[in-house]
Amino acid sequence: MSAIANARQHMIDGQLRPNQVNNDHVIEAITAVCREKFIPKKLNGVAYLDNDIKVAPGRSLMAPMIFARLIEAAEVRDTDLVLDVGCATGYSSAVLGHLAEAVVALEEDEGLAETATNILAAESCDNVAVVTGPLVEGLAAQGPYDLIFINGMVDRIPDALIDQIAEGGRLVCVINDNSVGRAVYVTQENGVAGKRHLFDATIPSFPSFREKEKFIF
Repeated sequence: MSAIANARQHMIDGQLRPNQVNNDHVIEAITAVCREKFIPKKLNGVAYLDNDIKVAPGRSLMAPMIFARLIEAAEVRDTDLVLDVGCATGYSSAVLGHLAEAVVALEEDEGLAETATNILAAESCDNVAVVTGPLVEGLAAQGPYDLIFINGMVDRIPDALIDQIAEGGRLVCVINDNSVGRAVYVTQENGVAGKRHLFDATIPSFPSFREKEKFIF
């Protein structure tokens, strides 16, 4: 086994399984995607450590353990249409593509979108389409979505994204709750959105989702 393959297996056995990631389909999808392909080559040695990896100013790949727990909580089905918000270099979209029928990878940074398109094509992720556009607006034209996955911590889930959840669908993300990151699972039933707490998690925040500070006089 190569050093990088050994590191990937250590991630599975040492980070994911001990932290309540036990769904075989999720494990298989994460194992199938070479995380090192989605980061700068100079960072290949840390590809499978339990750390966020910066890929652009203000943008990172989530640490593997939190990412895997969110993916497992999302309960991805092989018939799902997924909106991957803030796909960055495309790693999350590749993993979701192994689990869902189709993935729309939304990215507002044109450079990252181009990088994601090239890597996903090279990795034969044929059921993933990268689209450039504002993250907070989602992509209503392609929705509604069975699952919306947000790739960074947000101060608030925009109404535009809630509205793009299909009936019976869900949204998974991490919300900034008074400086504490809380992973949440949002459902859409009979036109009413419901939210429940999954676990506490610290991940990089999305600059475009930050609420403007309110000044009180």
